[in-house]
Amino acid sequence: MLWAVFTILAAAAQTLRNALQRDLTARLGVTGATHVRFLFGFPFALLFLAGMVLLTGETVPPVTPAVLPPVILAALAQIGATALMLAAMKTKSFVVATAYTKTEPVLVALFGLIVLGDALSPAMAAAIAIATFGVMLTAWPERRGEGWSLPALGLGLLSAALFAIAAIGFRAGIRALPSGGFGIRASTILALGLFVQSAGLTLWLGLTDRPALRAILALWRPSLFAGFMGAAASQLWFLGFALTSAAKVRTLALVEVFFARIISGKMFREAPSRREGLGLALIVLGVALLLNSG
Repeated sequence: MLWAVFTILAAAAQTLRNALQRDLTARLGVTGATHVRFLFGFPFALLFLAGMVLLTGETVPPVTPAVLPPVILAALAQIGATALMLAAMKTKSFVVATAYTKTEPVLVALFGLIVLGDALSPAMAAAIAIATFGVMLTAWPERRGEGWSLPALGLGLLSAALFAIAAIGFRAGIRALPSGGFGIRASTILALGLFVQSAGLTLWLGLTDRPALRAILALWRPSLFAGFMGAAASQLWFLGFALTSAAKVRTLALVEVFFARIISGKMFREAPSRREGLGLALIVLGVALLLNSG
């Protein structure tokens, strides 16, 4: 059950990082706030990798040609997913936008089965269905006539699909490494993925929006903390991916909706609704079933 501990800690760290990035979006724009996660996260990923080498006594496994394609695909998908998620948060509340992106476990389970052969037991499938239904209830409009926020919903669903691709790609990269324990494998793929992301987005902004790049560097203090939280969350996600299927990790990760509820109340003064409470209860039920599914 070590994967569950890593996942819950990752969900907490990611929720805080999302809140920090949302706050930075107003000052840096969607692309700039997206880049903060990667540019300022990469140095911490190198520190995590060095720490894992010292802790385990293992050497960094060689990155073979089989590792690069899934990791590069995952890195690019995660860039797009993060940008779409932040765009959704500009049009809808923090907790609801978070909920829209948490339709991801269904897609992760499907992609994992097709690409990696990660099969689902009936109990796991039921857990994913119940928890995802709870997520959608959380995002359901509370007041009659309010209607769905179609732009936020569309952005959230696209973000979820790209996050699912990223999860499967990173797990495939971890599995493709030819040697090493789960810790060194996870840290190696984290460093590689963040290198691709930080280098790619820095080059893109350098060519298309240099003022945004200068603004990111000017806001290095809040950006540094957001980068650290992003790297810490990813390190924990990858440790989970190294130990069990991406579907199980990303379903348990729905506890992030709870953390988003807390953050939205504390930081953004967004009041909860009754329907959110029912949705959160279903998420708890789904997660409990997942943890008892073996």
